[in-house]
Amino acid sequence: MALAWPDQAGQFICAKPNIGMYKTFSVLFNRLCAEAPKTSAELSLTYKGELSMLKEFKEFAMRGNVVDMAVGIIIGGAFATIVKSLVADVIMPPVGLMLGGVDFTDLFILLKEGSTAAPYATLAAAQEAGAVVISYGVFINAVISFLIVAFAVFLLIRSINRLRREEEAPPVEPTTKDCPFCFSTVSLKATRCPHCTSEIA
Repeated sequence: MALAWPDQAGQFICAKPNIGMYKTFSVLFNRLCAEAPKTSAELSLTYKGELSMLKEFKEFAMRGNVVDMAVGIIIGGAFATIVKSLVADVIMPPVGLMLGGVDFTDLFILLKEGSTAAPYATLAAAQEAGAVVISYGVFINAVISFLIVAFAVFLLIRSINRLRREEEAPPVEPTTKDCPFCFSTVSLKATRCPHCTSEIA
């Protein structure tokens, strides 16, 4: 009887078993048995643990504030696209026209020329030549976009606070009370119950 196993090169090595090989295989087999679940109860506990983790994740994902945050992120991304188009396509063209047909996106300060000698007609041409520039026109567009978003958020928060103040109306003071003897409803100022004629405080 001989044992065969592949080496690193894929060639099979044959050898007769001896006491040392039997001991090595016995140690490996016992270690595998110790690390693996031994009973169906252990397998059931492992399965229940995985289900519990999935249940906790579902509760976290379906929590109200997480869903509200996801909706806010989606709406915020769409709103940012609208604001960007508003600034670039609606607000800045008239402003540039009033300033002599200047395109704010092409306003920049040249710090160092690139591979092509200056002047550069547009910011894209300067960047393509590898020139070092300060794009203050793009920064102005970003500032205007920020101001529009901040103003829109201010209006939104203002509307929400107004609705909350309307919902939080002051509680109505009671005008009646219950008779402690016959439990009938009487006026808050009454000193005697009109139903059972008992004196009440």
